[in-house]
Amino acid sequence: MSPPDPSTKVFEAHRPRLTRLAYRMLGSLAEAEDVTQEAWLRWSRVDPAKIREPGAWLTRTTTRLALDLLKSARMRRETYVGAWLPEPLITQPASGVEEFADDLTLSLMTAMERLSPLERAAFLLHDVFDIGFDEVATTLERDAGSVRQLASRARRHIQAARPRYAVEPAEGERLARAFFEAAKSGDTASLSALLAADVTLRSDGGGKVMAFHNAIHGAPKLLRLYAGLHRKYSRQGSEMLRPVWIDGLPGYISLERGRILQTTALTIVDGRIVEVFITRNPDKLAHIAALLNEPPLASA
Repeated sequence: MSPPDPSTKVFEAHRPRLTRLAYRMLGSLAEAEDVTQEAWLRWSRVDPAKIREPGAWLTRTTTRLALDLLKSARMRRETYVGAWLPEPLITQPASGVEEFADDLTLSLMTAMERLSPLERAAFLLHDVFDIGFDEVATTLERDAGSVRQLASRARRHIQAARPRYAVEPAEGERLARAFFEAAKSGDTASLSALLAADVTLRSDGGGKVMAFHNAIHGAPKLLRLYAGLHRKYSRQGSEMLRPVWIDGLPGYISLERGRILQTTALTIVDGRIVEVFITRNPDKLAHIAALLNEPPLASA
């Protein structure tokens, strides 16, 4: 097999970063890969010798493609059945996709849904990808002052969701396992010891499988919820397939009643669970199913 040509080598060197940028913009790994592929097609049609800074060119192209797709995606989400969550990305220990390593957790990705597409782009490019405001302004076709305001507004909107400190891996896995066991058994005493008083649960079934359409707030409501689920479905059981880290949060992959594939991610602050993110939409779990060789079943 002949070695790749220099143009292809340049693109492949940037591909992981471009895919990460597109994923952070869109919240969908499948759409991010489509955007990256379109960026490759556009790159293949230009003369690299005329591109002074390939990395900057590719970043601008990927950002603009993602912005166009994000605008249509936001319209689709307005008619989405139930809560919409970003596609769960297994960051460790299962997949080893180190190119996605940054301080953006699933909770922050969810909070970024409140931002306008331009606010999201400005925040990601400057605060996460360390691109100067002048270059961000060129990418977004705005002046630098406007871009600074976009990034500043974004920070204010999502400040509460920024991670305050990292959870140690062993502690994160311990709490994830404890949460699974307590939820499975309907042990409200153990659950109460794990949950913060103001805990919030969000679940995404996409209208394909059963999920809670609205967020559930407060430990008392979650305790009643899990006690009720145990009374109704205890004979069907749940099975933890493996503990994982999902976009920087400890969690696990499980098979729930009816052998429905599910991911659960937990935001932990001061040793208590403050957010629970459950993804059950089989369209968002195809890559998880492939990892496990489990078909993403779509009935409940």
